Amino acid sequence: MWFLIFLLAIASCHASPASLEVVNDDELVNLFRSEKYVVVLFTKKDCEPCEVLEKELTALREDLVDALNAWVVKAVSSSMVKLYSPTKEPALVFFRHGVPLLYDGPVNDELILHTFSDNREPVVKELNDDTFEHLTQAATGATTGDWLVMFYTDNCVDCQRLQARWEAVGAKLKTRMNVARVNKGTTGAVTGRRFGVQEVPTFILFRQGRMYRYQLQKYDVASFTNFATDWYKNAKAEKIPTPKSPFDDFTQMLADYLRENTWIFWLGLSSFCIGLIFSLLQRRKQGAVSKPKSSESKASNESKTSKDSSKKSK
Repeated sequence: MWFLIFLLAIASCHASPASLEVVNDDELVNLFRSEKYVVVLFTKKDCEPCEVLEKELTALREDLVDALNAWVVKAVSSSMVKLYSPTKEPALVFFRHGVPLLYDGPVNDELILHTFSDNREPVVKELNDDTFEHLTQAATGATTGDWLVMFYTDNCVDCQRLQARWEAVGAKLKTRMNVARVNKGTTGAVTGRRFGVQEVPTFILFRQGRMYRYQLQKYDVASFTNFATDWYKNAKAEKIPTPKSPFDDFTQMLADYLRENTWIFWLGLSSFCIGLIFSLLQRRKQGAVSKPKSSESKASNESKTSKDSSKKSK
């Protein structure tokens, strides 16, 4: 009897996989640093969509381990979820060497496995001033295909929170175009000025010698992919500017700096006005002093002329 119960218990364990391992934020950070692939389900209590996704991921866990040798865990009510998902829980994120990819698709085990297996390495390319034109050929024929580019800076919080979504955009557009990003604040400053990028994040599609700016305030994966594949036709087509000369770029840099730091302009204008007023006062003062001197000089000349006349009469 006890032997039969034991066999039933073993069969039950094999029939229904155990639940996902729960980790806290510190353990997550350690996993990102030490493991190549980590799949994280961000979930919370009393959330029906979370339970549905967890059930699907639990059934898929063995396949993910076999195919990717990945850690598959869940984080409950984690404060880190806001870094990866705009809608928060539930969020399924695949980390490759610490680079996140937000899964943006239906709850389907085959699609989840295909998406993660097909994007084992980061999809988004990192461009800079030295590589942008060489790789994109934006102004010289665009033979490398279309490019959807995000301009960002290190101190932009919204840009940091977009990384997982931008990787998801890259995964969806992988067979159709290139998806990249440029750090406008450091290695891509010249490129940012070339395209008139003043605020971040800024998104530009480079397509067949023209550029289209993404003006919508929707930062979800579907909106980005729709813009890149079709909606860009509703945006204004701009001619792609050629790379600036060092002098033109320096001039643009000064103009941008003054635009971003208007207090410098007003300080300079105030200093100029004060200097002008001071100069006018000085000239007026010098004019007032020179008038008596000229009168004394005239009187002296008249006196000298009178003396000369008296000498001649003698």
